[in-house]
Amino acid sequence: MERKGMVTIKGNPITLVGNELKVGDKAPDFTVLDGSLNEVKLQDFRGKIKVISVTPSLDTPVCDFQLRRFNNEALSLGDDVVVINISMDLPFAISRFCTSAGIEKAKAYSDHRDANFGTNYGVLIKELRLLARAIFVIDKNDIIRYIEIVSEVTNHPDYDNALSVLKQI
Repeated sequence: MERKGMVTIKGNPITLVGNELKVGDKAPDFTVLDGSLNEVKLQDFRGKIKVISVTPSLDTPVCDFQLRRFNNEALSLGDDVVVINISMDLPFAISRFCTSAGIEKAKAYSDHRDANFGTNYGVLIKELRLLARAIFVIDKNDIIRYIEIVSEVTNHPDYDNALSVLKQI
């Protein structure tokens, strides 16, 4: 499935590929890679509330800020909440970024291998093979409670709104 014009990058319309999810949907599983090239799946976080922060590339200022912000928020969210960042960056680059940026609480993974997350969550940018900036909040039963796909990829998501929904779960 393709959706054109829902998202722009620097004002230019781009195409999102994959499923169009809605609040209330069962969160689809996905397979991404950690820094040691181990597979990580949604089911690995069963029984936890999941905040999935999606970034195009951690080498950009907005993506850098987004992961740092959620890492800082994660410090006060408790053990039943896991913050996950997913990008198309190579696993080794993600590990290097997290080490140099002091990312200790949030978990960062790569969808580079097969864009499984991007396709399953409908945030794969066809023209660039990057992920659109987005936030998904998924409850302990794997039901999606919040979705924001940022309409302009270079803009920040609404952190406060996502965190407000998270705190109500």
